[in-house]
Amino acid sequence: MTNDDLHDELFMKKIAVLTSGGDSPGMNAAIRAVVRTAVYHDCEAVGVFQGFQGLIAGDFKRLHVRSVAKILGRGGTILKSARCDEFREEQGRRKAHQQLVEQGVDALVVIGGNGTFTGAMHFSKETGFPVIGIPGTIDNDLSGSDFTIGFDSATNTVVEAVDKIRDTADSHNRLFFVEVMGRDSGFIALHAGIATGAVAVMTKESEITIEHLVDILKLGQASNKTSSIVIVAEGHPEGGAFEIAKKVYSLDSAYETRVTVLGHLQRGGDPTCADRVLASRLGVSAVEGLLSGKKNVMAGVINDQLVFFPFEEVVHNKTASLEDEVRIAKILSI
Repeated sequence: MTNDDLHDELFMKKIAVLTSGGDSPGMNAAIRAVVRTAVYHDCEAVGVFQGFQGLIAGDFKRLHVRSVAKILGRGGTILKSARCDEFREEQGRRKAHQQLVEQGVDALVVIGGNGTFTGAMHFSKETGFPVIGIPGTIDNDLSGSDFTIGFDSATNTVVEAVDKIRDTADSHNRLFFVEVMGRDSGFIALHAGIATGAVAVMTKESEITIEHLVDILKLGQASNKTSSIVIVAEGHPEGGAFEIAKKVYSLDSAYETRVTVLGHLQRGGDPTCADRVLASRLGVSAVEGLLSGKKNVMAGVINDQLVFFPFEEVVHNKTASLEDEVRIAKILSI
């Protein structure tokens, strides 16, 4: 695809990019790809700092090719991120639109998750302003892309931590409950549980109750299992890891029990190769999508092919696709 092919359909001179919501490893790689693709296609790139809050406040800065040098492998986001209640209201979104118009910006790339795209969807519909999203969230819960930027990195962080916890669990014959992120999605928990050989993975999708978990643990004891790891997604209906550990201990005190909450550790660190490549592909796709006339959509990858889906579709949680993981985790935990 050449510059001329793109600009024949829709000429744009200035494209802005922002990150919003929770940070995820690989956001910087996506920013870099957006900026360099814009410059490659003879457009000016503008960074918006502090997410939608910065959009309303007009916190813009021109970015050059060298502005995004050496950020490909850095965690976090150089543009910073913030949650913005004002952008939830139409008046706030109108202010943001006015800032873009005054700055001469022709289109906007937003990098974030469910909440980010909900706001972008309303903004684009109300103003007609061209917006394309890039899925940047460790939860991997957006429809329209097999994987989101940051999921692979976060899962690898969990796996590394659980592998270390298993060493001490084995040494002391302990039962460890490890709580991971995923309030509305069990992707991290289930993938990490399968990868680390957890005896059980407690997510909304797995539907494991306290009583069922106790039965699983007793079966392990009967087969001379001296230590176990249970992965708990923070959004489990039975509570967090501490609550679940208490409930289990009240029914079965055979194990010495410990709890580890990984928390924001999962958001930090350098992005994996998979996340760097995914972010780069999506950054290029987002800019070229805008230049070809697309708007109010998210760039994604399905079956290794770059695709675009309307915001209305991508904000619906895709946890139904976890059926295989739930089944596999159950089979392999015996």
